[in-house]
Amino acid sequence: MRIGILTSGGDCPGLNAAIRGVARAAYQTLDAEIIGIRAGYRGLIDGDYQIMQQSQFSGILTLGGTILGTSRTPFRNMRVVEEDNVDKVYAMKMNYKAMRLDCLVTLGGNGTHKTANMLSQEGLNIIGLPKTIDNDIYGTDFTFGFHTAVDIATDVIDRIHTTAASHSRCMVIEIMGNKAGWLTLYAGMAGGADVILLPELPYDIGKVAKVLDDRAKLGKYFTIIAVAEGAMTQEEAAMKRKDREAARAQSEYNNISQRIAVQLQELTGVECRTVIPGHMQRGGSPCAYDRVLSTQFGVHAAQLIKEGQFGVTVALQGNRITHNRLEDIAGVPKPVDPDSQIVKAARDISIAFGDK
Repeated sequence: MRIGILTSGGDCPGLNAAIRGVARAAYQTLDAEIIGIRAGYRGLIDGDYQIMQQSQFSGILTLGGTILGTSRTPFRNMRVVEEDNVDKVYAMKMNYKAMRLDCLVTLGGNGTHKTANMLSQEGLNIIGLPKTIDNDIYGTDFTFGFHTAVDIATDVIDRIHTTAASHSRCMVIEIMGNKAGWLTLYAGMAGGADVILLPELPYDIGKVAKVLDDRAKLGKYFTIIAVAEGAMTQEEAAMKRKDREAARAQSEYNNISQRIAVQLQELTGVECRTVIPGHMQRGGSPCAYDRVLSTQFGVHAAQLIKEGQFGVTVALQGNRITHNRLEDIAGVPKPVDPDSQIVKAARDISIAFGDK
């Protein structure tokens, strides 16, 4: 049984743990040979791969990043023949056959899953593993990498608290998450943020300013704001996406946190500073939760291979490791529900979302 593995899209903690889970379970339960495809779908297009040795899967459980390397090959360009004159879909199918693969395991986020589904529909045996710090893949409660990123972002907020309180400042902390606010929501709650701004809950800057004023009246002279990079005002939310992006491109501000900080300082007179942890949230060793989840996902993938179940992606639902059909989840968004229990809980402890 020749099993190909690739990691695609943005890196995150837990990729190596998942690779290890697939490989070790495959070696244990199947007569398996693992083919490591370098740099994601780009490696599959170019035929860049190596036959892995069992020893290469030792010592990687705690290692961040991915031993296979990764790249971003946007799904929207997969069927577009560009200047290199390469038919990417045809090349991937031919290299799959040239590698004599019995199946391909793809580790990635939404874009990765859309391409995985396309390859499945093209007749290849595909199994997906849901990876992203954004936790926005439909059909799974959590993706691996998410909890580690939450821990990192929470640590940033924790550390900012002390300097904010010491200087009576408003600190605007920009958390990753362009389309979905899960990471900002969880880190904001865990870090004791006073305001959480999410893409799913468009904000009014005047209502955010009122939070600062109300806290000052109570003798609380600092404020912590956790803002997702994709957060938008209520006016922006009413625009078409193309118009919103054009307006932001012409903005005098480099990012959402800078814009909010400048506006709040003008409205309230409170000194406002920004903090952007950026790619730190993707880096480093996976937390214990992600090590266990990644391993379980990898083992389940190996079991699916053994059973000959393809065209699916692994998922966590409740306390069960299960799987969904790729065609049912690929490209389906999983935003934060504004009426969800976790949002209601945040509101009940006086966390503001800038919308009311």
